[in-house]
Amino acid sequence: FSPSSAMSRTLEEVQATIQIAKLKENDLQNTIHCLTFGESVSSGDYCLMELDDTLCKHIEAGKSLVIRGDQDERAVLCSEDKTYDLKIADTSNLLLLVPGCVTPDQLTTDNQTSSQLVHAQIWGFSNSYWELRKRHPKLKKLKRLLMENPYEGPGISGQEDVTEGKYTRGDLLERIQASEEELEAQLQTIHACDVNGYWRLLDFDYEMKLLGHITQLVDSESWSFSKVPLRVSLEELGRLEPQEMIEHSLNCYGRCYMDNGEVFFALNEDKVCRATAQMLLQNAAKFNLAEFQEVWQQSVPEGMGTRLDQLKSLALVDRSSKPETISLLRVEDLPEDTLERFTHLFTMREKWTEEDITPYIQDLCGEKQTTGALLTKYARLSTQNGMKVFNSRRLVAT
Repeated sequence: FSPSSAMSRTLEEVQATIQIAKLKENDLQNTIHCLTFGESVSSGDYCLMELDDTLCKHIEAGKSLVIRGDQDERAVLCSEDKTYDLKIADTSNLLLLVPGCVTPDQLTTDNQTSSQLVHAQIWGFSNSYWELRKRHPKLKKLKRLLMENPYEGPGISGQEDVTEGKYTRGDLLERIQASEEELEAQLQTIHACDVNGYWRLLDFDYEMKLLGHITQLVDSESWSFSKVPLRVSLEELGRLEPQEMIEHSLNCYGRCYMDNGEVFFALNEDKVCRATAQMLLQNAAKFNLAEFQEVWQQSVPEGMGTRLDQLKSLALVDRSSKPETISLLRVEDLPEDTLERFTHLFTMREKWTEEDITPYIQDLCGEKQTTGALLTKYARLSTQNGMKVFNSRRLVAT
């Protein structure tokens, strides 16, 4: 590297330097770069980021990468469909920013037999860069924001005029550390609905009221749960609730399809039974399991069958208590951080079977990672009464 006055350095001077360094000119590229520092070079003017091939192509296609996070959050980087952690990596090698500099594979060496000198100026330097690591989106905050002002249906006095606690799609993208696709998918998962340009989470009682209207109509019309006509449903129930809310409920609890040019919905038995169980369980800390199963089956629409495996990641059965009990435990209410999640679970219960704990850690698995790998890292396997159980590797306060 040379001072700026070295812009006048000649090829002969460079060749002399090569000889002093005891290098063979034939072993080097014919094009020689002479780097010089500009007059106002600073290490704080630039931030470098290492991108994989996918993100490079994303940038080259003219698309954007967005850094998201509030002041009290660790920043993440988002593409259209993925979220990445940002981590500073230090390097012992000085990284130079040289605009216009070409790499050896970009050099044209055809018919070039003699050496040539190319002058390039350094604009900046750094001894660190940003590393990206793919991660799960941070979505727990989404439900908390939308629960500030849940939608309880039309006609609530003054509700529609209040904008506090309401968020547009743009507002949510500013606040939630997730890509656009991940945010859209989560809005569908939690049954959020666009009401007058704001994304709203339906009050659970209102959501169940809508579902009740639909199942009662199916029963009164003697329809099959696998073939609920949209047009007739909207006509019949539109007198009770807004048609867009009825269609939203059908989308949440059913699958849309076409038959002879008409739109139908096939209600999902597992989703309807699961929602009914949540309605029953949220009103009690613990429920006698046998009594719950009886009441649960009586509460779902006739023709639908209830099974405990429909409640994975929603409810927890305690087989050790006498009588056996069941209680509400939703995975979305647990910490997002892996270590915090395991600590919370082992605080609740000292020993877990793999069957019981798996639904509550499945969402923590990264690409090509299994729940078994997570359990190996964060839990200790033992045997109790001939059954394999997991307990914490760390001392947990109970």
